[in-house]
Amino acid sequence: MSRFTLQAQRIPANGVELDALLYLPDADAPVPLIVMSPGFAALKEQYLDSFAAHFAAGGFAVVLYDHRSFGASGGELRGDIDPWQQIDDMREVLAWASLLPRVDAARLGVWGSSYSGGHALVLGAVDRRVRCVVAQVPTIDGHQVFLRRAGERIQALREAFQQDRLARYQGEAPRYRRVIAQDGEVGIYPGADAEAFYASAWSLARSWENRVTLRSSERASEYEPGAFVGRIGPTPLLMLVAERDTVTPTDLALAAYERAVQPKRLCLLPDGHFDPYTKHADLAKREALDWFRQHL
Repeated sequence: MSRFTLQAQRIPANGVELDALLYLPDADAPVPLIVMSPGFAALKEQYLDSFAAHFAAGGFAVVLYDHRSFGASGGELRGDIDPWQQIDDMREVLAWASLLPRVDAARLGVWGSSYSGGHALVLGAVDRRVRCVVAQVPTIDGHQVFLRRAGERIQALREAFQQDRLARYQGEAPRYRRVIAQDGEVGIYPGADAEAFYASAWSLARSWENRVTLRSSERASEYEPGAFVGRIGPTPLLMLVAERDTVTPTDLALAAYERAVQPKRLCLLPDGHFDPYTKHADLAKREALDWFRQHL
């Protein structure tokens, strides 16, 4: 495995600076690079840094950064998530990385997980600078997930979205909701596995705030990156799908994989949505690294 150095970076992207870590392996020639970012409301310190270190030890440069409005990245409205803004920021990160003297700009890959796994699918479809895609437990169809998760609360949530929009139009501050339950407030993610994952940020990152804007959920309910999956080829695609995923449901991911064209590979991981970060991280890292080595 390669030795590597780690550098803190501030990356300009669409009017803000993104807080990033740059992993550079020791090498005599320019090396391929992987761009990585966290999922919905998460931070890079939530296990993603161990993935980045694994890829760097495998000989790849890696840029791992926090999305705008999270962690130490810029963005005035904290906790606000716009998937299309995040994707455009990711394209700026690709531009920044391609200019690094120790990076081979003809060999750029993208790795995303959960919400950013959906971003990886979109980016692989629309940006031909991306030469290899790894999407781990990716978001596929926000509308379907919204319908399943909301259940009987769906009309109340839709009314809350519209009330928030009207209040913002009248000059009021955006409303917020919890990511996981806290102080008697319910969270977006009710499961014990989700609560353990997000609560880890309080010890791993410390700057994490357990809230996102309500309009972040509204946007998520309208975000459907699976619609782009058929356009990714001929860029190689690896999808890592959890067998018991209820956050980004397994059936939606498998159906999206069937719509993808070659070259593609499917890796089924045991258990639920958050287990690839911890319990099955070794398998997830190994599969991703092998795919990047094969295609970058």
